Amino acid sequence: MNTEAATSDQVPLPSRRRGMWRRVAAVVVTLLVVYLAAVYLIVPYAWKRYVSHHPLSDDDPRVTVTGDGHPGDPLNVGLVGTEAEVKEIMRVAKWYPADPLGLKSDFRIGADTVLKRSYDQAPVSNLFLFGRKEDLAFEQPVGNDPRHRHHVRFWRSGEADEDGRCLWLGSASYDKGVGFSHTTGQVTHHIASDVDTERDHVRRGVEQTRGLSETHTVPGFHKAREGKNGGGDVWHTDGDLWVGVIAVKR
Repeated sequence: MNTEAATSDQVPLPSRRRGMWRRVAAVVVTLLVVYLAAVYLIVPYAWKRYVSHHPLSDDDPRVTVTGDGHPGDPLNVGLVGTEAEVKEIMRVAKWYPADPLGLKSDFRIGADTVLKRSYDQAPVSNLFLFGRKEDLAFEQPVGNDPRHRHHVRFWRSGEADEDGRCLWLGSASYDKGVGFSHTTGQVTHHIASDVDTERDHVRRGVEQTRGLSETHTVPGFHKAREGKNGGGDVWHTDGDLWVGVIAVKR
């Protein structure tokens, strides 16, 4: 037996391990690229093509729409006032304006989630109403975990009061955690199903500022009392829309 030849044919154990880890890393990277391409490019493109032939919204919307055309969260609150008045009463009610989406804010919310640090102005994903994304967005952190938070988006409507101040229609919901979207597979916040609880949370906070001149409820605003949002989360409501009129400072 030629022991010298047999020994030369053997691959050192460390080299074999390095080769194995390279193959594992290549498979992981390939799967990650395929996942990202599927959930952030292919699925949204296919859904947009479908929605272009089967539009989801009408001329009098009650539910928001995601950027790729999925149904979003339902409308459940409203404020009447100028933009400055809405921002001020939300500030007094201890709501923070949400930061715009971007690499900086995405990195921060990821780091704060891992480190369990509060992010008072964490961004919210864009939802659309009247063909445009939200005009204003506010949030309230819950503890030191950005995965849990109260948040509300507002859109300027075409209605106004006798002083010419706009009706801002809003969609309030509570983020109960982070996970994969049930419709697209993208990473997203998941909302609590009882959106009326979040509507009432907004109402109580704004009423406690004593900055409203009147409030009223629009019963039966929603004909459909339940549905699913863009992340596949089930929501349900009693169908009412709460509206607060900000007092005019004379």
